[in-house]
Amino acid sequence: MGIVRTDEHRRSEIESFRRLLLSCAGACKSKEEEEIRNSPVMNADNDGVVHDKVVCVTSGVSFLGIAIVNQLLLRGYNVRIIVDNQDDVDNLREMERSGEMRGTNNRIGIVMAKLYEAESLSDVFSGCCGVFHTSAFIDPAGLSGYSKFMADLEVKAAENVIEACAVTPSIRHCVLTSSLLACTWKDYSANNVSPVINHHCWSDESFCIEKKLWYALGKLRAEKAAWRVAEERGLKLTTICPGLIRGPEFFNRNTTSTIAYLKGAQEMYEKGLLASVDVNRLAEAHVCVFEEMSRTASGRYICFDQVIKNEEEVETLAQETGIRVNFISETENASGDATIQFQLSNLKLSRLMSRVRNCKITF
Repeated sequence: MGIVRTDEHRRSEIESFRRLLLSCAGACKSKEEEEIRNSPVMNADNDGVVHDKVVCVTSGVSFLGIAIVNQLLLRGYNVRIIVDNQDDVDNLREMERSGEMRGTNNRIGIVMAKLYEAESLSDVFSGCCGVFHTSAFIDPAGLSGYSKFMADLEVKAAENVIEACAVTPSIRHCVLTSSLLACTWKDYSANNVSPVINHHCWSDESFCIEKKLWYALGKLRAEKAAWRVAEERGLKLTTICPGLIRGPEFFNRNTTSTIAYLKGAQEMYEKGLLASVDVNRLAEAHVCVFEEMSRTASGRYICFDQVIKNEEEVETLAQETGIRVNFISETENASGDATIQFQLSNLKLSRLMSRVRNCKITF
């Protein structure tokens, strides 16, 4: 399936980003910000001077990246956005010149860097207290969606980001965006497969290779590589494994990775493992987990707010994504056998969120 990046598509992306930035500006003046000023996120000296914290978001112009930037601005952070090409820099600068970013009070910085060039990342991270590594590599031409080569880039970028965090004195914590697919793909015919899929579960690498599930393979290998480097270097890391990311206009913003995620959707649906999460809820989860890392948050977290389980939800998903898969229900299974169902669990994240006073997300 090919996706062509048309001028109309590009204008849609810019307009979507513009609206999100403007919403950040307006929201920063809201009552919610007044509540946040009194939270532990902001530190004040005895004279009442508030020092904003600085964090970095990789791929901060992506669908998820924008949502995370939005949440960070609401909570009083200065945000350094990493982009990997001049077009994204130019788009952001154009918004600054037009005055569309004035409401952010100059709390957004833009840096162009290649995540697979390790030597440049430490300088970018310098002065930041934390990093949100949200980047996912996709086929720029949109022809194959996500290839095995993209998976290799994903791993290299994750290694570089964690290594750079470890050698940057100001960095204390890192949150990495993985995928629910890094937990769910395995041979379910085996007798020892648990019926509950939670944060302890890992996909089987050989199974992903056999089925050519390159997006799942990339997220799986990248997350494991990040954990290996973090443990070796003593960096505090947490990872969030979200379902398919959805939200307003997400097809325009998230086309190629959506197609890549939905490879194998039929089997996920049959087994009760096709789950999704709203992009804004996912962004809230990222920021809340980050803020709790100095206290209780650690390890992996599964994040979803819906499991696609009936024809009506399948149709809604198809309308939102523009992608149709020939799903079949249990009774329509050609073999006549009952479909094996598994249970996804985000209990660990739910418990954490329930303890976070300033986070209003519910799962």
